Amino acid sequence: MINAGGSSAAYHLSFIIYRLRCVIQYLPTVNAALNAAATVLLVSGLVLIKRGREAAHKRAMLAAFVVSMLFLACYLTYHAQAGHVKFGGPEPVRSIYLAILGSHVVLAATVPFLAGTTLYLGLRDRRAGHRRLAVWTFPIWLYVSVTGVIIYVMLYHLYSPASTSSTIEQTAAMAPQEPANR
Repeated sequence: MINAGGSSAAYHLSFIIYRLRCVIQYLPTVNAALNAAATVLLVSGLVLIKRGREAAHKRAMLAAFVVSMLFLACYLTYHAQAGHVKFGGPEPVRSIYLAILGSHVVLAATVPFLAGTTLYLGLRDRRAGHRRLAVWTFPIWLYVSVTGVIIYVMLYHLYSPASTSSTIEQTAAMAPQEPANR
């Protein structure tokens, strides 16, 4: 009886792992949607502050930060499982892709710090510092959000990935089997 319970527990655990891997395969699309949402929120935030709507600007920028941090969590989760995804396009396009990707990655590494500091200064009503830093933060953050969507389209829609060091493709083969009742 104890052994059967153990088999059932092992089955349930393998089923949960299988389902998580099934969800993880959709994270690139989720990531692109989050980047697109961040883009819309950033542009909205800029328009709102230009129109003097400070409270609405604050909400838009806080939402953009939350969306960007959700993106980061999803991105790290996906790549922890999928590993490296290799671009499958032809060489001339690959060079363009790598230039966009390289600038995107370098600038993306700065966004949490720049955006967090800019938001902090704004929330503390340190307007001079907030404006000084926002002049740098906004275009970098916007570039990263837009190029994130471009990278997704190039990697997953214009050209299929050439290869991946993924555990995700193995998921279907690893579908849990219900233990046989004895």
